Amino acid sequence: MTHKGFGLGAITIGVFAASLAISAPAARAEDKLIVFAAASLKDAFDGVNKACEADVGEAATISYAASSALAKQIEGGAPADIFISADLDWMKYLSDRKLTKPDTEVKLLGNQIVLVAPTDSKVEAKIEKGFDLARLIGDGRLAMGDVKAVPAGKYGKAALESLGVWSSVEGKVAQAENVRAALKLVSTGEAGLGIVYA
Repeated sequence: MTHKGFGLGAITIGVFAASLAISAPAARAEDKLIVFAAASLKDAFDGVNKACEADVGEAATISYAASSALAKQIEGGAPADIFISADLDWMKYLSDRKLTKPDTEVKLLGNQIVLVAPTDSKVEAKIEKGFDLARLIGDGRLAMGDVKAVPAGKYGKAALESLGVWSSVEGKVAQAENVRAALKLVSTGEAGLGIVYA
C-alpha cells in the first residue's frame, strides 16, 4: 500500500495519553509486583519486563487487556500494584472509586492512532475532512476497538466524526475487545482496514 505513511505503516488521525497509578494495596500471598497494562502496550512492556528481570532477577506479573476490562477487574477486587491505562477516563473511573493512590497518578505515555491495511493492500487514500472511507472499505469491514469502552475505539470514532465520515462507515465497523484484536482482524484479512495505535 502506498501513500503518506499509509499501511501497517499508517496515517495519524488522533492521539491518546496513557496514565499510570498505583492501585490501593491488595492482599495477596506473594510479593511479586502485579501490573495491569493496556493491551496496546504488550510489545513494549514485555521487553521492559524482560530487561528488569535480567537486571534485578525477578520479572513483574503483567496482565494485558483493554483498559476498561482491567479497571473493572480492579474494581471487582483483582490485585494490582500498578495500572497503566490507555486513557484518562478509566484512570478517573478508578480514582473516583478511591481505588488508586492519587499522588501516584501520572501521565506516562503518548501514542497516535492510525488507519492500517494489510501489507498486500492496494488501497490508496488521502486522509482529510470528508474523504471517502466508505468507498475504501467497500463491502469489507473497518476493525477498531469497542467505541464505547476501548480507548483506541473511542479515539477512532472521535477522529472519524471530526473528519465527517463516521456516519458513512458506522455500519461497517467490526468492534473488537481491544486494539490488538482489531489489528488481528486486519492482519488475518477479516477486515480490510483498521484503526489502531501506531
